[in-house]
Amino acid sequence: MENQPEFVAIAVGYAERGWDIAKEWLLEPAAWSQFALLVVAFLAAVLVTRRVRPALAGIITPAADSQTMFANTRRTALPFLALILPLLAYFFTAAGEAVVRSMFESGAVIAFGKRVFLFLAARALVRDIVRDPFLKVLGKYVLVPAMALYALGILDDLTAWLGATEVVLGNIRFTALAIVRGLVAGSLLFWLGRWSTGQSKSLIEKQKELRPATRELAIKASEVAIFGVLFIILMNIMGIDLTTLAVLGGAIGVGIGLGLQKIASNFISGVILLLEGQATVGDYVELDGGEAGTIVKMTARATILETFDGRWIVIPNEDFITTRVVNYSDSGSANRYEAEFSVSYDTDINLVPAIIEAAVAEHPGVLTEPEPPDCELRGFGESGIDFAVEFWVNGIDDGPNRYTSDVLFLIWNALKAQDIEIPYPQRVVEIKGPMPS
Repeated sequence: MENQPEFVAIAVGYAERGWDIAKEWLLEPAAWSQFALLVVAFLAAVLVTRRVRPALAGIITPAADSQTMFANTRRTALPFLALILPLLAYFFTAAGEAVVRSMFESGAVIAFGKRVFLFLAARALVRDIVRDPFLKVLGKYVLVPAMALYALGILDDLTAWLGATEVVLGNIRFTALAIVRGLVAGSLLFWLGRWSTGQSKSLIEKQKELRPATRELAIKASEVAIFGVLFIILMNIMGIDLTTLAVLGGAIGVGIGLGLQKIASNFISGVILLLEGQATVGDYVELDGGEAGTIVKMTARATILETFDGRWIVIPNEDFITTRVVNYSDSGSANRYEAEFSVSYDTDINLVPAIIEAAVAEHPGVLTEPEPPDCELRGFGESGIDFAVEFWVNGIDDGPNRYTSDVLFLIWNALKAQDIEIPYPQRVVEIKGPMPS
C-alpha cells in the first residue's frame, strides 16, 4: 500500500477500522444488548406513531374551505408529522442509553443508533416535507450525505481534513472547509434572500395608500438592505475579514470613476425618480427625443416604456433627469384634446357651437369636469369656416381609446342631421383675354 495514492490509503484505513468495530460489536455481549435496545426503541416508536400520528393529523388538519392565517399555518405543519417516527426512536434510544452505560460502561452501539435515527429524520425531511425545488436539491445532495457521514462517524475526520487543506489565491488564503461552508451557506442565504425580497415586495405592494413611486423605492431599498446584510453574514461565515474588502471597495470606486460613470449616473437618476415620484409605473410619458409610451417597469439602470403598438423602449434613467419629459398622468388622468372641422359659408355659424357641444357631450368618455365640451370659432378659411371643439377625457387618446375619432364621427352625424354642409376645397379660376378657339 506504500505506492498507492493518499485517498486510497485513507479509504483502506477506514475500512480496516470499520471491520475492527464490526468484530468488536459482534463478539461482545454488551453490544448485543445495545442492539436489542435499538430494536425495542424502534418498535416502540412504530407503535406510538401508529396511534399518535392519525390523532395529530385530525387535530391539525383545518377545514377545506378555511383560508385564515391560522389554517394556512396548520396546513404547513401537516407534512412535519413524517418526522414523528425517527424522532421518537431517537428519544426512546436516548432514554435507555443511560441505563445501558451504567450496566456495561459502553454505549458505542447506542450512539451509532442515535445517529442513524437522525439520518432517517433528515431523509424524511428532504423527501416528505421540503417542497421548494432548490431546497430539495440542496437537501438531497448536501444534508443527506452529510448526515450519512455523521452516522458512520467520519464527518469529524472529513471536517478536520478540509480545515487543514488550504487554497491560495494570490495573497488570500482559504481553507477547503471555508469554501465548502461558503458554498452551502451562500446557497441557503441566496434562497433566503429571494424568499425575503418576495415577501417584502408582496407586503409593500399591498400598501395602496403609498404612491406607486414610493412603493417602488421601498421595494428596491428592501432588496438592497436584505442582500447587503446577507452578504455580510456570508463573509463572516467564510471567515473573511471585512477590512480586507477595503481594497476591493477602492477598486470599485476607481472603476466607477473611470468606466462606469453612465451606470452610476443612471442608478442615481433612478433613485431620484423614485424619490420625487414625477414618473412612475403606469404613467404615460413623452420624451424630447420623441419616445412615448406607458412606463411598465423601472429598474436600477433604465426605465421601460411600452408603446401602443406593443414595442418596448428601454430609456436610460438619466434621460428623465437631463431632458424635458411630458407626463400625461402625473397630475391626474384627465387630459384635454380637440377636434377640428369646417362648415360652409352658407351656414348660420351662431347655431354650430350649441349643436356640436351637445353632440360631443353624449360620448360616455367625455368629462364635464374640469370643463364641458367647448366649441370655438378658429377662423375663416379659403373653403369654409374653421371650428374646433375642445373636450376632456380620462386617459390618453391612443391605443384602445380613440376619443378624437369618436368625436369626429359625432360631429359628422350632428352636422348631417342639421343639413349643415362640410365644404369641399374651392378655387376660383379667372381667364384673362379671349377664350382659346
